[in-house]
Amino acid sequence: MIFSDATAKLPALTESRQATQSPDSILSRKIWLPKVFYDALPCFYIAAGLAALFATLYISDWFWVLPHSLLFTAACLHMGAFILKRRDRG
Repeated sequence: MIFSDATAKLPALTESRQATQSPDSILSRKIWLPKVFYDALPCFYIAAGLAALFATLYISDWFWVLPHSLLFTAACLHMGAFILKRRDRG
């Protein structure tokens, strides 16, 4: 029979994991938003995504900005739709 001591050797926590494990860490605190901001959050994400999309249409000389703008557009629209979907379900 083969005995292994792999379970006895737990890896050390990284600095970021140690920071989130502490109960009084700023990374582990819950954020409280006023209801107005909380309700407007998906609309803000969608508006920011649409604004970035329309701004991308008008950029002609700065080709290096286009991929970043399109990525920001996709991320904002995705997060806005995701938050709206989660709220409707719950």
